[in-house]
Amino acid sequence: MTVSVFWHPSSIKHSAGPGHPESPTRIEAVLAELRAPDIPFDIAWHEAEPADHDMLTAVHAASYLTRLRDVTAQGGGRLDEDTVVNGHSFEAAVHGAGAAVGAAASALSGSPAFAAVRPPGHHATGDTAMGFCLINNVVVAARWALDHAGLERVLIVDWDVHHGNGTQALVESDARVRYVSLHQWPLYPGTGSEAERGVGNIFNVPRPAGLPRTTYLADLNDAVSAASAVWEPGLVLVSAGFGALAGAPLAGFTLEPEDYARWVSAWRGMGVPMATVLEGGYDPARVAKAAVAHLGALA
Repeated sequence: MTVSVFWHPSSIKHSAGPGHPESPTRIEAVLAELRAPDIPFDIAWHEAEPADHDMLTAVHAASYLTRLRDVTAQGGGRLDEDTVVNGHSFEAAVHGAGAAVGAAASALSGSPAFAAVRPPGHHATGDTAMGFCLINNVVVAARWALDHAGLERVLIVDWDVHHGNGTQALVESDARVRYVSLHQWPLYPGTGSEAERGVGNIFNVPRPAGLPRTTYLADLNDAVSAASAVWEPGLVLVSAGFGALAGAPLAGFTLEPEDYARWVSAWRGMGVPMATVLEGGYDPARVAKAAVAHLGALA
């Protein structure tokens, strides 16, 4: 099966400055690996359209979007201690959200898809940029699927090594969405305990660093099974950060690229459309290998 990849050139133009871990090198490495002549599956490339105003304001406050646009229009600046934008960042963010929507639409039409974009999104709340994130791409896609594609349930699975506090905050009162997150604990941003359940739709799997990779694999699979038991989603969206790889900076999990393929293969067995959206991961060469591995299983 062919897998669709949604991307946009602005993802490369967004920059938080020299030395910042969330650098253009990340997406350049992923795209180069996906364009390699020996890649063992077919890709349909799609240049993403920007998410429109209604898609964005279904998730984010209009005043926040205006501030974000204005800061980038003035050449950029620091939004918090870790989150910095330049003159291309708003364009990259709205196209990243549009890529996530495009990937979701592609999956629902029968072609599994990957949104290969940056900046990431899962730390962004309704009115705050943080953790390198500006717009919560996966929630924009989920809300579009629920409000405009006729779905009744969407499952979001987040395997980024950092907890997606923004995603949880945006969906924890919406019983139409279930959110499953495996993440290192304790680690930034300090959220994601098992006690955080929302309206019964939050399934957090906090784990310490340094466990055997088989433990992480099994624990996330168990949580996905629990979240989808007698609750069949119409779409699975994956917040696909690759910071849990062994040796990755900023964290201490022990996964290998093929482990992401194992997860995708298991969840494809649900028979539910699936799309994935790039989040974090700050070892570009290893992120690229893991991205290709998970896409091989998706395809």
